This record gives sequence, C-alpha cells and structure tokens, in this order.
Amino acid sequence: QGQEKLSCSPRKENGSHVVLCELGNPMKAGAQITVDMELSVSGLEDMGDAITFQLQLQSKNSPSSTNASVTVTVPVEAQAEMELRGTSLPTTTVLPVSWHRVEGSRRLEDHGIKVEHVYQLHNKGPSTVSGVTLRLAVPNQLGGRILLYLLELGTEGGMSCANPPDLNAEQV
Repeated sequence: QGQEKLSCSPRKENGSHVVLCELGNPMKAGAQITVDMELSVSGLEDMGDAITFQLQLQSKNSPSSTNASVTVTVPVEAQAEMELRGTSLPTTTVLPVSWHRVEGSRRLEDHGIKVEHVYQLHNKGPSTVSGVTLRLAVPNQLGGRILLYLLELGTEGGMSCANPPDLNAEQV
C-alpha cells in the first residue's frame, strides 16, 4: 500500500554476486508485495546481447523446499558513438609540371612529395568499446597510374593493422 525503500546488501556467495533484500519482518499470511528493483551493472561491453538474473524468495521462519527461483533475462545493448578524424600533412601538395617519377629508384624524392595522412578514431560514448574494426580504403592508383605510393603504416594506442599488399612495393 505504501512505498518503502528496501534495505539491500550486496555480497559474494559461491563465486556469484548476490544482493540480499529484507522485504518485511514479520509478514502476515497471504500478504502480497510488489518490488521494483533498479540494478546498476558495469562491464557489460563483452557480455553478449543479454544478461541473466536469478531471483529467489526465501523465508527465515520455516525451512521450506519450495524456495523456487525465477530466471529473468534482460537484453543488453551497448551504445557508443564513434568519430573518425583525419588530416594530411602538408594539407596541400603540388608537383611541378616538369616532375617525373624515376622508375626503379630507392630514393623517396624520386617517387614524389611525402604526404602523411593521420587518422584518429574517438569513442564519444556513452559505453566503452572493444573489438572495433576500421577499414580504410586509400586510392593509390588513378587511370592505371600511381596516384599515391603507400610507404608505411603505423599505429598508436594498442591497435593492430593489416598491411595492404601494395605497401612499399618497390622497397623505397
């Protein structure tokens, strides 16, 4: 009839996290109680698409084998907004009209002007993410001619990359 705050205490029991709530003492025979619980659970990023809770009602007054448990499965959906930022250094590059690529040369300047592309992937939240895959397509040819010569690929921050097959093909 009236609303009360429950007194609940978390504890570990047999390797599981248990929350024990006292519903009322003494409780009259035939009493009906509705309980709304709000649980805050962290670390759900790698839990899959659902989390399962096991609920059980027990009485301290008399030992009973009818302490039935109910399993409740709650769908989990982690949300995170990813943002990709990029820049080129220098921002503008112009090759002279008279410039020509020197075939077979191992000198960088004989293959063009060095341009560095830097990409940053940011998680704007609210959840953390793991197992993110970024596929970046770089146009290295135009009309059958080399547009960009892919020299090297580097990462920071615990990421790993798969090198494209044409990375530094002439070993410059």
